[in-house]
Amino acid sequence: PQWFHHRADGTIAYAENPPKKYQDIYPVAFDADMDGLVTETVRVLRHWMEHGVRIFRVDNPHTKPVVFWERVIGEINRADPDVIFLAEAFTRPAMMHTLAQVGFQQSYTYFTWRNSKQELTEYLTELSGDSAAYMRPNFFANTPDILHAYLQQGGRPAFEIRAVLAATLSPAWGIYSGYELCENQALKPGSEEYLNSEKYQLERRDWEAAAREGRTIAPLITSLNEIRRRHPSLRQLRNLRFHHTDNDSVLAFSKSTGDDTVIVVVNLDPHHTQEATVSLDLPRLGLDWNDALSVHDELTGETYHWGRDNYVCLSPGRAPAHVLRAEPATSQIGGPAAS
Repeated sequence: PQWFHHRADGTIAYAENPPKKYQDIYPVAFDADMDGLVTETVRVLRHWMEHGVRIFRVDNPHTKPVVFWERVIGEINRADPDVIFLAEAFTRPAMMHTLAQVGFQQSYTYFTWRNSKQELTEYLTELSGDSAAYMRPNFFANTPDILHAYLQQGGRPAFEIRAVLAATLSPAWGIYSGYELCENQALKPGSEEYLNSEKYQLERRDWEAAAREGRTIAPLITSLNEIRRRHPSLRQLRNLRFHHTDNDSVLAFSKSTGDDTVIVVVNLDPHHTQEATVSLDLPRLGLDWNDALSVHDELTGETYHWGRDNYVCLSPGRAPAHVLRAEPATSQIGGPAAS
């Protein structure tokens, strides 16, 4: 009993994370017996590790003392360095960075709320910079708590676009069950809560019927994971380079590791076809300005010949993105190429 906060009347106080109240959760009084709490938490974690659990998603770790996590994670990882702790912390950047510095191997991010070209470019430039030495972002396209307006209003193309971005921008990505079926019903206008939230009820899904009727993007998700396995460059963070496009609805970036180079071009507009000229920074790809590239689209199987400036046309529902395996061509070119 002494491990919990009590009110004046002797009852145990429930948890709060303003403006939310969690009347089904009793918060721990970490200043009461830190050594005992660390010992007991490690015991509970090891119990589940003995049953095969090697990844722990920690809910709201930023509302607890960071020294507690430093001690717990350090104790676990000294004997089991393969066990991963994911910080589910949507809070101020300084605290998110601190949690990563004290031991959390993966971190939730603001990716869900970064949807425009400028937002994505600025945020990924930050994540792939100095903080990449200690903070490993996990890009969740949705969570049990968050259904962004972009997904609510963009339909299936929006789900496809965000999956491509999450899978190619970050070394680690995730989706919450139902994403494959493009579930996008919000509780009410302006809300990011799901109408049929599994926090309150069990959702039964007919996966086989959805596959027969073409109502699932599971094949795309499978393809993205297969592409990630084939390309070590997509499993890195600090190798990210953005390239210029003349359309704010089209984002272009590349990742290179050794001989492996992947170029990704995404139409961020889930409603309209977008055209753009993608101007590659070829020296960043280890090439000269007049070198030619042979690029193979890992999503469609098509091959194009690219150079410095390249025309693209991407349509929602058909081909919202290029995920291109790039290889030097045998000849040099001087003009634009088309896709």
